[in-house]
Amino acid sequence: MRRAFLATVLTAGLALAATASAEPAYKPFILASTGPGDVAGTAAKVAEQLAAAGFEVVGSYSPYPTARILVVTSADLKQAAAQTRFGAYGAGQRVSVTEIGGQVQVAYTNPPYMAAAYRMASDLGDASAKLAQALGRQQEYGINEAMTKEDLGSYRYMFGMERFSDPHELASHASYAEAVETVEKNLAAGIKGVGKVYRIDVPGREETVFGVSLNGRNGGGTQQDDAYIMSEIDFKEVRSTAHLPYEMVVSGNKVYALSARFRIAINFPDLSMMGSHSFMNIMGSPDAIKEALTKAAGGGES
Repeated sequence: MRRAFLATVLTAGLALAATASAEPAYKPFILASTGPGDVAGTAAKVAEQLAAAGFEVVGSYSPYPTARILVVTSADLKQAAAQTRFGAYGAGQRVSVTEIGGQVQVAYTNPPYMAAAYRMASDLGDASAKLAQALGRQQEYGINEAMTKEDLGSYRYMFGMERFSDPHELASHASYAEAVETVEKNLAAGIKGVGKVYRIDVPGREETVFGVSLNGRNGGGTQQDDAYIMSEIDFKEVRSTAHLPYEMVVSGNKVYALSARFRIAINFPDLSMMGSHSFMNIMGSPDAIKEALTKAAGGGES
């Protein structure tokens, strides 16, 4: 009897272990292709492929001469974003074209990874399939050990640092319309070196996401600067250029942004704390980015 009981317990344990091991795990980015070419020509071709697949290119920019990033959305992505508060962070997917060593890498954010990190109700599987069909899918990358939905939903880089549920409240306005208008005006003016890359309005919600460029020369110096930050953290053979651009989200009458301690870490989970390419070299970035975005949102100095 006892032997039978132990056998049952062991069998149940093995079944649970098998279920756990079968849980899907993801990495932040997908490498679509690598080949000869130039950034401008490849980006134009990629834009055509995305449009043919039903995506809308809502914005693009070059944070430095060897890269261009396109941000896309679709009716499906916007509907998925509408299912949860702050789903706006997942309303756009980022596609990068990067020249490295005479070769051009095309890559994009991995939709299920981002959906889990942003605690969305949908896994964005449809967007994932359409991006793969349009651009290709050679490999997932950006982290040594892939993370599960559960891992991503509770992710923080280390104890004491922010999770997705700990955003910065940058500013408060009289209404949603006033908040959106203020952000639009300030981005157009380039306040603190923050510029507009794209805007996506979430249907059925008072929620809008703005993608923004960060130029330290017109703002808070190198610690705020897209190009400088990426030169310190994006150094591996396959580049994670689609980390950019940063986001601001208007939800109701308030403007929010994810802490850089989360927003950077979720795309670079393996980045070391100290060393030649590490968080130590961008130690001032979280505060510099927060200050710049606060001004762009129409908030104070805090």
